[in-house]
Amino acid sequence: FYPLYRLIQKPVKSKNLSSFLVCLILILLIFLPIWFLLPSALSQSIKVYTTSQNLDLVTPLKAIFPNIFSSEALSTQFVLVVHSFLTKATNSLMNSLSELILNFPKLLLQSFVVLFIFFFSLKDQDSIIKYVESLMPFPKDVEKKLFKSSKDITISVLYGQVIMGIVQGIVVGAGFFIFKIPNALLLALLTMLAGIFPIVGTTIIWIPVVIYLLVVGKAFPALGILFFGLISSIIENFVKPVFISKRTNMNSALILIGMITGLLMFGVIGVVLGPLIIAYLLIILELYREKRVHDSPIQSPLNR
Repeated sequence: FYPLYRLIQKPVKSKNLSSFLVCLILILLIFLPIWFLLPSALSQSIKVYTTSQNLDLVTPLKAIFPNIFSSEALSTQFVLVVHSFLTKATNSLMNSLSELILNFPKLLLQSFVVLFIFFFSLKDQDSIIKYVESLMPFPKDVEKKLFKSSKDITISVLYGQVIMGIVQGIVVGAGFFIFKIPNALLLALLTMLAGIFPIVGTTIIWIPVVIYLLVVGKAFPALGILFFGLISSIIENFVKPVFISKRTNMNSALILIGMITGLLMFGVIGVVLGPLIIAYLLIILELYREKRVHDSPIQSPLNR
């Protein structure tokens, strides 16, 4: 948000007012979607849970795979396993959404602390950076490289993985709404979440939806979702690499490990923090042994 802060500061002049306006924009970006979308998402997750309890999986599976599911015992066992998985998944989803509502006072206090620090971090960024530089035990050229690599990898993870993942989810989510797929909002949110994770991607959501629509005989909506899913895949495979090609690039497997570990250790914010912690550690290790970056899991276009 610092570039936005500098942009606002040019006409406004006041650091305090510029920082306050950026904080206000951040509040609107975070809390307005939560305020309007959370009730609908919770309602739809309850519907999905209810539907999953009464879902008939045997009939379509027997129609598609008659030889495999000819045995009644095998069909029953398979349905029990799938129902158990769906119950746990939908329960977990409902609990997560419910906790946002139940823990609202705690989240409000945490958000206030974050915004308080964010305000002064924007306003006093130059002083903070100078102070951090003064504490570093590295020569000036190493300091510059460390700061540049850290900035590039942060932008690469935030824009290349998180922002582009959300954009992919929005594209597929638009398809869900256009073709009036049941529980479109919940599916769109899950698609955005899946889009953030490398390797996993949005396909884990929209491909099962396409298969389901084909099974129930809705070919036109299935083709529509397939079209939007392919656009999302084009963004993943062609647009995103171009978008981050001029920045430091991090191995996808390391990003995935960082996101999952960060999620388990820090919660939702760990999806961003996890890869960055691994990236900064690798940058420092590379600087320590003074080896070319292209030999490491992090690749910089300056050293290729």
